[in-house]
Amino acid sequence: MKIRYSTRSPLLSVVLNILLAYVVYMLCRILYVCENWSLFAQGWHNLSLSSLLRGGLRYDGSAIAYTNTLYVLLMLLPLMGKERSWWQTMCKWFYVVVNSLAVVANLSDAVYSQYTGRRTTSTFFHEFSNESNLGTIFATELLNHWYLVLAGVALIAMLIVLYAKPRGSLETGTDIHVVRRRYLATQWPAFVLAMPLAVVAMRGGIIGTYRPVSLTDANQYVNQPNEAAIVLNTPFSVIRTIGKTSFSIPPYFDDEARLEAVYSPLHVADTADTAVVLPRRNIVVLIVESFGREYIGFYNHDLDGGTYKGYTPFVDSLLGLSLTWQETFANGRTSIDGMPAILASIPTFVEPFYFTPYSLNRVSGLPGELAKVGYSSAFFHGADNGSMGFQAAARSMGFGAYYGRDEYDADSRFGGEADFDGTWAIWDEPFLQYFATKIGEMQQPFVAAVFTASSHHPFVIPDQYKDIYPEEEMVMHKCIRYTDNALRKFFDTARRQPWFDNTIFVLTSDHTNMSNHDYYRSPIGLFRGPILIYDPSGQLPRGIQPGIAQQIDLMPTLLHLVGYNRPFVAFGKDLLATEPDSSWTVNYSGGIYQYLRGDTIIQFDGEKVTGTYSLSSDPLMQHPLPTPPQGHLLHLKAIIQQYMTRMLGDRLTVANQE
Repeated sequence: MKIRYSTRSPLLSVVLNILLAYVVYMLCRILYVCENWSLFAQGWHNLSLSSLLRGGLRYDGSAIAYTNTLYVLLMLLPLMGKERSWWQTMCKWFYVVVNSLAVVANLSDAVYSQYTGRRTTSTFFHEFSNESNLGTIFATELLNHWYLVLAGVALIAMLIVLYAKPRGSLETGTDIHVVRRRYLATQWPAFVLAMPLAVVAMRGGIIGTYRPVSLTDANQYVNQPNEAAIVLNTPFSVIRTIGKTSFSIPPYFDDEARLEAVYSPLHVADTADTAVVLPRRNIVVLIVESFGREYIGFYNHDLDGGTYKGYTPFVDSLLGLSLTWQETFANGRTSIDGMPAILASIPTFVEPFYFTPYSLNRVSGLPGELAKVGYSSAFFHGADNGSMGFQAAARSMGFGAYYGRDEYDADSRFGGEADFDGTWAIWDEPFLQYFATKIGEMQQPFVAAVFTASSHHPFVIPDQYKDIYPEEEMVMHKCIRYTDNALRKFFDTARRQPWFDNTIFVLTSDHTNMSNHDYYRSPIGLFRGPILIYDPSGQLPRGIQPGIAQQIDLMPTLLHLVGYNRPFVAFGKDLLATEPDSSWTVNYSGGIYQYLRGDTIIQFDGEKVTGTYSLSSDPLMQHPLPTPPQGHLLHLKAIIQQYMTRMLGDRLTVANQE
């Protein structure tokens, strides 16, 4: 009996063809860089080729998995009938067509990126949905870039000619049942394994992050935001932005001069009439995970009938020596919202900034601005390098160095892997000691920021503290006590350092967390986070000041405080130069913009007001008022329109104002 079977298994053919796709994507990248060399030439000598290669392979793997998973499954189906010639021919041409489209997308973008400075995303189709002249434009560009057309033809020819097809042969004298068992024994494992491997590839890997790789993660492989286009590929950029809510410019103001008069994020620092300026002070920013205002007794003397003590005895004592405000707020509800708000004065509207295509815009961050006047800078996060996208975000904001779990483990002065919490990161206590030590090695003046991790799910603390901080009303409370003590030990160490008295300290949270008081569960209460500025020299005022402070106010306030006199873009306000009645905060959640100014809370869906409340008489926001003050609503609309206009126009820096 003669039975047909494959001498080259379908699995081997799939592996060879996926490798061929990687080669084609990489060749497209080389062509992209050559075509856009003017965009990358200036900083090319500072780029790491090995880093570019790692990043490129990561993004290519994700795009290839998205576009080729169906092909892989068709090839590995555990059905003997798929070995027939017509099935294999169908699979080949499916593979060729899909990957040819990827070639066309990448090479077309090599031309289009010259006008945008970044990879094309799905917003392209929305932006040009009403244009009728695209055919003419494409035809013209094909003629102008005939060499890319020839390159594309050559790459598609590679896909056709080098495609590895399973080869058939004949085996004699073998029982059909034996062959079938042997066939299924090899095909089923390959088919089952292919699915989770495809998911891992789509996510960009499983090490160092719990979320899929995003556009902004490309920044961790390069030095400037525009260079992220080298690492990315166009299929990935399009696929990962499909279904995302696109930003659009609302028509609230048709006169730009009037818009600028109502609200402008362009700051021109003028410190001439400022009561307190602390020139060239170091800046240390402590972003404490989930450190909601509710946990801090200093802010909550009226809770529980005046008996509330909170869980932060050290931060309470620090607040007594610090500048804070009557109302303090986070601008988002996730960690990736907090970092751009605190360090680049960018709130989250519609979706987190670093999850949008506009994360590749040039950003006016606190470290980037201070670098212009000689500050060194570093960002610290005790999780795996790249976790949460913080490494890439730090790079885009202008931080000169990044210290994560890798760097901590490599420092023999500390506990290394033994200090890992088993889930997220290095425990707060040892990592904050590392932070204090490393910033002491930085050149002054410096700006350094740390993002803690221990006050987070799964709500565990080191074994040696379990008897000291037992379970309380909520599982979060013991973690807050542990982190509060870690902060105390950080300041104990910092006070012994020569740089301490010349440093401004900022402490805030990335966002709030669990709550057991209704006051902190209201739509506005969910954003109540601490903000304090501590000046060891005592030159800053201390105590609770009237008015409203928010995370996005920190960058303009700090730049003002250290005497920075250059223009910059920040969506927040300078707290030291704003009258309490003019202070405000804004956030976005569930499709609603929420704005507080004075005593009035406004909720706005982008078209109409959905609620107006009094903060003082109705803090739980249960009794809507008839209409909001029109001046407040006008200001909110101006903030939204400025945000959208500048995001879409890549105008987040002074250099990109036109």
